[in-house]
Amino acid sequence: MDIEQIKEKLKKIVSPKRFKHTIGVFETAEKLAKTYGADVQRAQMAALLHDCAKGVKGEKVFEYVFEHDVFLDDIEKKETALSHGAIGAHMARAEFGINDDEIISAIRYHTTGKPDMTKLEKIIYIADFIEPERSYPGVDELRKLAFEDIDAALLLAFDNTIRYVLSIRKILHTRTIEARNFILEQMEHMGC
Repeated sequence: MDIEQIKEKLKKIVSPKRFKHTIGVFETAEKLAKTYGADVQRAQMAALLHDCAKGVKGEKVFEYVFEHDVFLDDIEKKETALSHGAIGAHMARAEFGINDDEIISAIRYHTTGKPDMTKLEKIIYIADFIEPERSYPGVDELRKLAFEDIDAALLLAFDNTIRYVLSIRKILHTRTIEARNFILEQMEHMGC
């Protein structure tokens, strides 16, 4: 499937609000890819599909996971809002014909991050955080930083996520903590 075909199919399976968000992530990922010398088309593809499973909610999560043999870790089973990364990665491959493992991984980990993220994974994680429709305290600072130093932006995004999840008393995915600690250690090692 090409980008236009994916857009048309997405319009049928996500809400208009979700589609608008997706286009914002698509455009932001394109700009970040150009800034950091990443493959623009791969960034666009991952951005378009990052939330393709957002409509799979509640009991449908477990139905989909069982029917398609999608692995969810224990935290994703408890906090099903985090499951759309894993389900989306499966949908991207099975329903949209994406066979690029790095695109699949960028979709899989766009909600939690992970240690040792690739450039594409970082771009999708950050683009989802800073797309034009996002409005939260500190988003403008993060938008600026994202185009100056993606690792510093990633660290700030992880810190913001951790603070937010703690403030609403939800389960924090350990992968986000591991991703944050990895990038922090990497930056310290490089003298940042």
